[in-house]
Formats: sequence, C-alpha cells, structure tokens
Amino acid sequence: MLHPIVVPTIGIFLYFIFIQNNFNSSQKFTVLGLIFLTTYIIPLLVLILFKRFKLIKSFKAESIQERKVPIAMMIVLFYLLGNTLYGIHNLIDLGILFYATTLGLLFIYILFAFKIKTSIHLTSLGITTGFFFILSLIYQQNLIILIICSILLSGIVASARLHLKAHTQKEVYLGFVLGFLSPIIVFYFL
Repeated sequence: MLHPIVVPTIGIFLYFIFIQNNFNSSQKFTVLGLIFLTTYIIPLLVLILFKRFKLIKSFKAESIQERKVPIAMMIVLFYLLGNTLYGIHNLIDLGILFYATTLGLLFIYILFAFKIKTSIHLTSLGITTGFFFILSLIYQQNLIILIICSILLSGIVASARLHLKAHTQKEVYLGFVLGFLSPIIVFYFL
C-alpha cells in the first residue's frame, strides 16, 4: 500500500481532501489519473521491460547497480511532470511536490557514487511529510494530524524495511531526512 510508486497518488488524493482548492470532481479525477499514469503505470511497465531484458534481476532492484537506470528514468519522468504541473496556475503546489521528488531521487542517485543505498520507501514518505509541512506554512492551515500520521506511517514502513533486512538504519533514516528536506529546499528556491 505504501510502495514508493503509489505514494504520489496517495499524496495528491490527500492534497485534494485537505487543501482548499477550486477544482471540481472531474478536474480532480483528471489530475489524479495523470499522476497515477505517470507515477505508477509508466514506472511499472518500465520495470517489467527492464526485467524482461534482464537489466534488473527482480522488481525489488536490490543492488545499487540495478537501481541506477530506474532511478535515472524516474528523475526525468518526475522532472517533466513537475514542469507540466508547475506551469499550470492552480497546480503550482503539485509542481513543487514533483520537483521535490525529483530532487529526492537526485540525492539518491548521487549517493550511489558513494556506494550508499538509500531507502526509496522512506524518501517518498519523507517527501510527503515535508510537502504537507510546507503546505501548512504556505496556507497557514493546521495539518498537524496529517503530518503526525505521515511520520507514524514512516516509522511503520521503516520498521518493516529493517525487519525485512532490505536496509540498514542509516539507509532508512537518510531516506526519510533527504525526502523531508527536498520539498523545503525546492520551496525555498522556487
């Protein structure tokens, strides 16, 4: 349920629920559909192709080497999505979210050069937490319950990742912190 390719759609869904906006139901479904297609369907199809052509051994892409191409592809995809959304007046917030996701993925990719594998699960949840933290400041809206729930879910996912021995504590904490800082950095510079 909280896989990194599902989290953007969940985040946008929560955005439409908690942030006041002028969208009607049809427009919300259109935006949600675009996000779902771009952040779930396309990456899933790409992973299937990568596995078929033996660029990755499994869908988990456990090694740094296996993660490089999918992460690079996601950086480009999220950047293009950020550009598209940021250019539409009512969707600037969502543009910031996807620029932040691009930055978070860029951090992960840079860390590959130092042989550091960061938790993408925690990066995505950190980005979501940081995004709603920034929105609470922008709109002077109390989103503390949403932020606390996001932190608690991050803790549950972190525990699961550690229990499965998919990551070390360092990789889990680093993922969340880099994710959380990404929307703050993007908002500050945009």
